[in-house]
Amino acid sequence: MRRQALKAAMAVFTLAYAAAALADGAPSTEIPMKIQIVLEGQTLAATLEDTPAARAFADMLPLALDLADYHGIEKIADLPAALPTDDAPAGIDPEVGDITLYAPWGNLAIFYRDFGYARGLVRLGRIDGSTAALEAKGPLPARIERMDAAQ
Repeated sequence: MRRQALKAAMAVFTLAYAAAALADGAPSTEIPMKIQIVLEGQTLAATLEDTPAARAFADMLPLALDLADYHGIEKIADLPAALPTDDAPAGIDPEVGDITLYAPWGNLAIFYRDFGYARGLVRLGRIDGSTAALEAKGPLPARIERMDAAQ
C-alpha cells in the first residue's frame, strides 16, 4: 500500500514538474514548418522558424520566383508582399543555408556562401542540407512550397 502511494506521489510530482518546465519556456513539441525549394529538378528541404515573419512567409506559399545571384553570396528575389519585422532583431550574421528577409528592400535572400553581420537581415529559416544547387550561375527559376501541401 505504501509503495503504491509513493508511486502515485512520484507520478504527480513528475507531471507537475513537466508542466512547470513547459510554462517556463521549455521547448514545445510543436511540429516545425517544413518547406521545399524546387530548382532545376532539385529539391532543397528547409525548416522555417516560429516567428511572425516566417509564419507570414509561409502564408504566401506556394511562390514561383526567379532567384537572382547577388555578389556570388546569395540568391535573392522580390516577395509579393511585406513581412512583419516588429519583433525581429536589428540584424543577423547569416550562415550558409539561411533563408532570410532583407527588410530594407523587402526581398528574400538565401545564402549559399558565408557572409558577415548585416543590419536589416531577418532569419526566416534554414535549408536542411546542401546548398550546392544555389551556386548555379545566373537566375534560377524556383518554386517554394510547404512540404505538407506538396505531398
